[in-house]
Amino acid sequence: MDTTLPFLTPAAFGIYFPPALLWALVALIPYLLLRRGLARAGFYRFVWHKPLFDAALYIILFGVVVLLLPALGEILR
Repeated sequence: MDTTLPFLTPAAFGIYFPPALLWALVALIPYLLLRRGLARAGFYRFVWHKPLFDAALYIILFGVVVLLLPALGEILR
C-alpha cells in the first residue's frame, strides 16, 4: 500500500510555490476558526502567553494537516 502523494508544485505567473505553502494555507483556516472560538469561549483567560499559545496551536494544526494528507489522498482516489 503506497501512502505517498506526489508533490504538487503550483505555479502562478511563472513563479513556483513550494507545497508547504499550500499546506500552511490549508492549516490557516481551522486555526482562525479555532482561535475565534477559543476567544469567544473565554479560554484565553487561562492562557499565560497568548501569542506563544497561538503559535503552538498553529504549528500543531500544520502538523495535523501534513500527517492527514496521505489519508486524504487515499480517500480522493
